[in-house]
Amino acid sequence: MRIIVDIAHPAHVHFFKNFIWLMEEKGHEIIITAGDKEVTLKLLENYGFKYHFTCKRTHGYKLMLEVVKRDIQMLRFVKEYKPDMVIGIASTIASHVSKVTKVKSIVFTDTEHTKLADTITYPFSDCIVTPSCYLKDLGEKQIRYNGYHELAYLHPNRFTPNPAVLTEIGLAEGDPFIIVRFVSWQASHDVGQHGIRDKVGLVKALEEYGRVLITSEGGLPPELQSYQIRVSPEKLHDLLYYATLYVGEGGTTASEAAVLGTHAIIVSTLSKHCGIRTDLNQYDLLWISEDDEYTIDKAAELLQNADLKALGQYNRSRLIDEKIDVTAFMVWLIENYPENVGMVKANSDFANIFRSERSL
Repeated sequence: MRIIVDIAHPAHVHFFKNFIWLMEEKGHEIIITAGDKEVTLKLLENYGFKYHFTCKRTHGYKLMLEVVKRDIQMLRFVKEYKPDMVIGIASTIASHVSKVTKVKSIVFTDTEHTKLADTITYPFSDCIVTPSCYLKDLGEKQIRYNGYHELAYLHPNRFTPNPAVLTEIGLAEGDPFIIVRFVSWQASHDVGQHGIRDKVGLVKALEEYGRVLITSEGGLPPELQSYQIRVSPEKLHDLLYYATLYVGEGGTTASEAAVLGTHAIIVSTLSKHCGIRTDLNQYDLLWISEDDEYTIDKAAELLQNADLKALGQYNRSRLIDEKIDVTAFMVWLIENYPENVGMVKANSDFANIFRSERSL
């Protein structure tokens, strides 16, 4: 098979990387198209992926112009490479191109608060793949699996933590530290939403329990600049694994921390609309906050537990026992599409065959 994978965000690189490697090992040809958002291109290059650059990602009123430009680019790629399929995460251009060519489009999504995608993406997609905890019903095109996007790259079959990253920032295994993340709040679905109000106050409160390390999409107040860390983006998951706690506005990073067994507090007025956050809360790995006072109180409660890391790994083990290896499911789905769609729809437990033996 020849498949175009459209990458539009750093998290998409992680989601598809193991799928790409496995599919290439099986003899399939993968063509990557990528937009420039945050560290997307750097991640692709660090993993050794060749890609076709599309454009710098935008937001606001410029987004529609970007969509038109990328639609035209993707149509050219499809005409040049003649793929069997175009796939992506909520990929508008994959869906659009499939409607004017014979190429099939499969889009993955785990985010419910995307009104724009509901309007301009999903109606044009051939198949929409979501976690079983996804809150929306997207109709006949939707199929569900028992897992999360993060388990495509953080399932124990796909990820082994490397403690070397700790040495890079002057830490050792067992040292208490808290990762704090601030986001830019510039996405179309961020309008009218908020996260942490008093950044300095939060960091000072957390600092009583260990070293605070900040990652941020935007600039920081002068008082916090010394807390910002500079590690290669592909090493962030190693750091999350060894962290004592994650507190931040970044939803994906919060889910990644939780899946790795690191307790997480997501501070965002958007998160109550996300099924994955609610699901992770059922494993006592993630909590949603909408105000600074609750955030600090919950963080203090967690950090005062001397067995917090052991508890997190126990809860992670419960989660892994019940969820699937998402990359294995993706490979099976794409290789056997569309015949296997009926199997998944006919038997909601079918995807559970992708549970596997593993060691934590």
